[in-house]
Amino acid sequence: MFKYLLPVLLLFSTGLLSAQILTPARWTWEPAQPSVKTGDQLDLIFRVTTDKDWYVYANDFDPDCGPLLTMVTLTPHASFELVGKLKAINPIDKHDEIFDCDVKIFKGKGEFRQTIRVLSKDLKLSGVYEGQTCTEVDGKCIPFDGEFSFAGITVSGEPVKSKKANEPKQEEIQQAEVIESPKAEITLPPVQYGAVKGPMLDKSILEGESSYGNESFWALLVFAFLAGLAALITPCVFPMVPMTVTFFLKDTQTKREGVKKALIFGISIIVLYSSAGTLFAILLGPEGLNAMATNWALNLFIFFVFIIFALSFFGLFEINAPYKLVNKVDQQAEKGGLIGVFFMAFTLVLISFSCTVPIVGSVLALSAGGEVLKPILMMLSYSIAFALPFTFFAFFPEMVKSLPKSGGWLNSVKVTLGFLELALALKFFSIADQAYHWRLLDRDTNIALWIVIFSLLGFYLLGKIRMPHDSPVEKISVPRLLLATVVFSFVIYLVPGLWGAPLKALAGYLPPQHTHDFDLVAMTRSVRSNEICDLPKYTDFLHLPHGLNGYFDYEQALACARQQNKPLFIDFTGHGCTNCREMEAVVWSDPAVLERLKNDFVIVALYVDDKTMLPETEWFTSSYDGKVKKTIGKKNADLQIANLDNNAQPFYVLVGTDERVLAWPYGYDKSVENFVLFLESGKKKFAELYN
Repeated sequence: MFKYLLPVLLLFSTGLLSAQILTPARWTWEPAQPSVKTGDQLDLIFRVTTDKDWYVYANDFDPDCGPLLTMVTLTPHASFELVGKLKAINPIDKHDEIFDCDVKIFKGKGEFRQTIRVLSKDLKLSGVYEGQTCTEVDGKCIPFDGEFSFAGITVSGEPVKSKKANEPKQEEIQQAEVIESPKAEITLPPVQYGAVKGPMLDKSILEGESSYGNESFWALLVFAFLAGLAALITPCVFPMVPMTVTFFLKDTQTKREGVKKALIFGISIIVLYSSAGTLFAILLGPEGLNAMATNWALNLFIFFVFIIFALSFFGLFEINAPYKLVNKVDQQAEKGGLIGVFFMAFTLVLISFSCTVPIVGSVLALSAGGEVLKPILMMLSYSIAFALPFTFFAFFPEMVKSLPKSGGWLNSVKVTLGFLELALALKFFSIADQAYHWRLLDRDTNIALWIVIFSLLGFYLLGKIRMPHDSPVEKISVPRLLLATVVFSFVIYLVPGLWGAPLKALAGYLPPQHTHDFDLVAMTRSVRSNEICDLPKYTDFLHLPHGLNGYFDYEQALACARQQNKPLFIDFTGHGCTNCREMEAVVWSDPAVLERLKNDFVIVALYVDDKTMLPETEWFTSSYDGKVKKTIGKKNADLQIANLDNNAQPFYVLVGTDERVLAWPYGYDKSVENFVLFLESGKKKFAELYN
């Protein structure tokens, strides 16, 4: 028996002994970049992670205090030379009660950096690290040491000579240095000039948490939900209400069965409608939705569809779904049962398609700012709102008797929708016009057309204009009078826009201000523009608002930012981006924002949907999706996706001269105060890092 027990005892005793060996600190190391040229500087990054309640001493306090300072010793080699001393990145101040002195420590995670200058291709980087870690629980301290070696660094170029006459002494290598500012402790990394790789998110220097995208996301969901409710009063959908109730009155035997069928009916509508958004998102991918939103053929198709439906709503002709298909679907609905309920929902979707496709198209177009998830969730929100009334009437079919019957009032709704579709059609034409620089629909032309369209709508509501299927209007009801008042007020609001008034409320729906041929407002104001370094590319067809000077090419803008020693303000935008125009009109125009953009930043607007072809020498294959990028828009979109893992617009990024992002990127938020805080945080971080 003892011979079986002995191995168990040995194993147990071994476990006890090993349990006494504590390793509360774990080290990793990596170069700041995988490839470098001879003569360039390179940061070697050493990171330490400690267990809970343990900490590691830094190396920038009095070494006579008592604790062991963390030291990193590189084995000397002719392939590199040291630049400066080992730097601790943002250590925490602490009064060490054990040694009764002030020290600096890292808790949880810490980082050290040693800068070197690469001298030859045979780069050999190895050495040792050592120091001490302690716990706050019982004051226990444990010394540590280990070896490190860097591999896989690609070096190009011919050998260069050392800038130092003598190698630094060993004690100098082991000393610490932390760059401090009055308000923060930030280490200045070497600037890799000439290596343009795009914005880089270094979360170790960013403060707070990212709040990008929340407001715009919920605003779009609310818009989609309201659009789904508005679809109920369209001429194709409203007559389906009594048909739905008749079906459920005829086919339902018990209350429980009615509830069950009503739920299936509503869910079927949601599935049928939301599947459209899902298909668009999956089939088109991250860049596909932007391409779809600005594609000339698709936008002109939607433009003509809106015009055709408007003429149909005016009574010029009728548009009906293919009768054979509708009849076949309707025959399935007549069979009853759960399959019949589904086909009843399919019948509703098919018949209502004639009126709802413009609304659904608007939802998808608005959601096509770049995010794949948005169309899916927006179509889900739209379809839920669209299905709610029908599900409700399926629960309580007798309530349909209290609804107004179809008649003259419904045709008035139909004609009103026709005028609105005429106005909205111009937006889709404008998107293609801006993306391809046709200059066929400038801002003043669009405003003039809107003034005419909405004036005619106002006269129609007052009964001064009659359409073919309208009933005679002997008296104007109070609702029609109030609606006509709103319409004419809107027309009066539009009129100053003919002479350059900004019309901020409509900024996202009108062509940009720079397309206005006769901008009297701009002529009468004195604008002091910000200074730039050289003539920007693409200024013959791309422009910044409010008289700002800037660039439309990232490399050119970055070079100017380095020359002027200013942070770079990147505006990822698009010709078809409604929210981008709103931000420019409402936020950028504020004096607090405009003065900062003029004085404190170099500005670059990167259009992700511009269709202008690049010279063939500038084509490149994306590391993100492996596709060749041939246009300005594709190049800028790839920069945003590959470097920042984001493809929605507007998207504002502040970048330092070494291309590190200075503050969390900013999205669609029309708060001037928040935008100013965003700009100020970037300026502050830039001053800490580079001045």
